[in-house]
Order: sequence, then structure tokens, then C-alpha cells
Amino acid sequence: MAKRRLKKCNLYDGGKAILENYLSSHKWDIDIIYAQNDDMALGAIDALKSHGIIPGEDVIIISVDATKPAFVAMNNGDLNCTVECNPLIGNQLMKAIRDLVSGKTMPFRIITEEKIYAQNDSELLIDQREY
Repeated sequence: MAKRRLKKCNLYDGGKAILENYLSSHKWDIDIIYAQNDDMALGAIDALKSHGIIPGEDVIIISVDATKPAFVAMNNGDLNCTVECNPLIGNQLMKAIRDLVSGKTMPFRIITEEKIYAQNDSELLIDQREY
């Protein structure tokens, strides 16, 4: 049986391509773009700029991850908001696993600390980002 290769998904290029495709066949009529991750939003931002659309002004852009590049985009005025999807939950996850294995009763829900960051917070918080 032949091995299947997984195609690597470049999210930046994907976000850019989606907007490029839309802009090539539609008049601009979008007020808000929601991107499932920061890389997609950054690609979309570049596509918008190449078509003379001002990201962050002509269209509100919201992304998910809250990475340093998203904070840079917010500082530049290109991204309006990013919602944290914290990859630094390893300690919390390992504690839950240890508790479960040791027979402790587990809570119905374990809530991780994640925040929403707006453009006006980005300059003050960018140096605190660990990812």
C-alpha cells in the first residue's frame, strides 16, 4: 500500500488566497472578518492592503490565538481584536491528568485562563506575550 502524504496547510497563504479570490469576483461589501487564527488574519490583511482596503478601518478584523504577530498587527492598526487560545496550558493539563489517574473526583469543567485583547491594549501588552 502506498504511503499517503499529508499536505501541509499554510494558514497565512490560505487567508490571503480566500480574500484574493473574493476580491477578484466581488465588489467590496464586508464589514467584519473573523479569522479562526492569527495567521489567516495576517494573510487576509495583506490581501486587503494590496487592493487598497484599509484593514482595521474599512473592515474590522478579529482573529483567534493572540500571538505576538497579532499584537504587532494591532499596534499597526491592522487588526482590531484577537481572542486568546492559550497553548501554555501544559501544567494545568498535567495536573488534571495526575488527579484523574490518582482517583480524584474531577470537576465537570476545567476552565483555562484566556483573554480577549483589543487594539488599544496591544502596545502595553505585547512584551508580556510568551508566544
